[in-house]
Amino acid sequence: MYTDFLSVAMVVVIGLMAGTATGLAIGYLAGWQRPHWPDMTRRGKTKNAVLVIACSAIYIAGLTWRFLLN
Repeated sequence: MYTDFLSVAMVVVIGLMAGTATGLAIGYLAGWQRPHWPDMTRRGKTKNAVLVIACSAIYIAGLTWRFLLN
């Protein structure tokens, strides 16, 4: 199966943006996100970063399955 570069790049970029927005929103609602990055504890920063990475990976996987594999 052939997939062009722009399709792959678009799926990755949209997945990263959606995952970042979702991860930060969940972190804010859970009370992990603070208005300023230096105000957060090391544990809060780590939890927020892992949440953003996980949400981005889920979105990228879903978009890949939907648009590139079907």
